[in-house]
Amino acid sequence: METVSESSRTRKRMTGAERREQLIQVGRALFAEKGFDGTSVEEIAANAKVSKPVVYEHFGGKEGIYAVVIDREMQRLLSLVTQALSASHALVKLERAALALLQYIEESSEGFRILVRDSHAASGTGTFASLISDIASQVEDVLADEFRERGYDPDLAPMYAQMLVGMTALTGQWWLDVREPHREEVAAHLVNLSWHGLTGLDPNPALSPGSRGLVLASVSEFRTARPSERELKELEKARERKLKKQEKLRREQEKQRERELKEQQKALREQEKLREREQRERARHREREQREQEKHRPKPVRPL
Repeated sequence: METVSESSRTRKRMTGAERREQLIQVGRALFAEKGFDGTSVEEIAANAKVSKPVVYEHFGGKEGIYAVVIDREMQRLLSLVTQALSASHALVKLERAALALLQYIEESSEGFRILVRDSHAASGTGTFASLISDIASQVEDVLADEFRERGYDPDLAPMYAQMLVGMTALTGQWWLDVREPHREEVAAHLVNLSWHGLTGLDPNPALSPGSRGLVLASVSEFRTARPSERELKELEKARERKLKKQEKLRREQEKQRERELKEQQKALREQEKLREREQRERARHREREQREQEKHRPKPVRPL
């Protein structure tokens, strides 16, 4: 017993930022496993070993946590793809873009599962479709340049970019569960099909030397930096929701006090009426007794 007591005294209390990060990570794991609709505030609070009001205090509900998780995952994946597309040669860009997606899936499987689910309205613009569209717009510029150099119509670049990114994204969803072959081999086959086409497939595709063994710099899983603008907006929304709830609760409590006061006043009036009825009844009873006494009182005898 002494050991438990000493441990509880020495346990470090989380700061607001640490508690917020803990709730984000707990929510992220639950959203990946059960989805947004399948996750409750009660589960988030229980897994974080806090009470429900703590979750509401920091995020205003599971919607706030979900929005931050989606924003982080999108930024993490976009950061990797943007780095990949900074290469000079178009072939290397395709190789590294494919590697970037597969690296993200490998390092952030939970995050990718959340992104590819049917996004909830709580995510705002953070849907997988919009993410793919953002990546395709970057690939579009690469393809447009290649098309011009080869004499193709650069106006077709947007369509080809959607084809290319869509093929890579769906392959990534498949690889999320099977995890074989190795990501570099998967990337080599993806580029083999997209670069050479079916008629020119290489039977033994391999990445170029500059792309082999490449690991792009990933955004830290546990960030301690200043919250992003999106997170600050979510915090502000959470505070507004909290204030609205407090105001609603205050109004309800005021109405309850008014109802209780009216009930008390009504009870007092009823008690007053009851006392008045009792007093009238007692007065009538005394009058009846006096009349009865008058009836039975002997009459005085007159002298002869």
